[in-house]
Amino acid sequence: MRERIPHEIVASVLAGATAFIGGTALNLPTWAIFISWAAMFLLGAKPTLRNAARLWATMPVGSAFALVIVLIDQHIGTVLGDGQLAKNVVLGVVILVFNTALMCTGRLRAFALVPGMFLGFASFFAAYFGGFGFAPGNLWAAWVSVVVMNAAGPVFAYLSRKWTFARRTGADGTGADGTGVDGTGADGTDGTDGTGTPAAPDATVDGGAAPRLPSDPALTRA
Repeated sequence: MRERIPHEIVASVLAGATAFIGGTALNLPTWAIFISWAAMFLLGAKPTLRNAARLWATMPVGSAFALVIVLIDQHIGTVLGDGQLAKNVVLGVVILVFNTALMCTGRLRAFALVPGMFLGFASFFAAYFGGFGFAPGNLWAAWVSVVVMNAAGPVFAYLSRKWTFARRTGADGTGADGTGVDGTGADGTDGTDGTGTPAAPDATVDGGAAPRLPSDPALTRA
């Protein structure tokens, strides 16, 4: 495939466009777009709907597990005392339990992409503790905000390839119809007879038939 517009240019324009998403009153975590955008290319050089669906299925689940961990820690984090060590023990046990549950969820076919869940898992913590979302400090606002931004990543990945307007090329660099990107043939000609009209086929070329040998008169008489 030959790109009419370099992928680097298209991807950079799309990346710059995220400034208009994050720079609003909603305070959305646009960096979460880049996480799932990069994940699409880790799954393959060409973004596909199948890989996008795998991320759309797993990343929100990972974020949900992270939300539950924070929610539980807020309610029972000091059950063993107010000391930092006591809080760490409680948090460690909560993480142990729900991290195990997350990984076991990966045994289900629909959520088999466990790294996708961990990307969503980490994205939620960054969004919530970073104060992102339309209501900073609100667990549910952080979850909704990060899920939406993570979901946009595969779309950006697809557009970054689609808008290169790539053209299929042959093994010799010519187009699928035998012409190069400048319209010339593989031999450098423009494929016409010099007047602008397509050149007629060479009448001296037999259409693939085997050459005939002259017959032997003596054999013919026999």
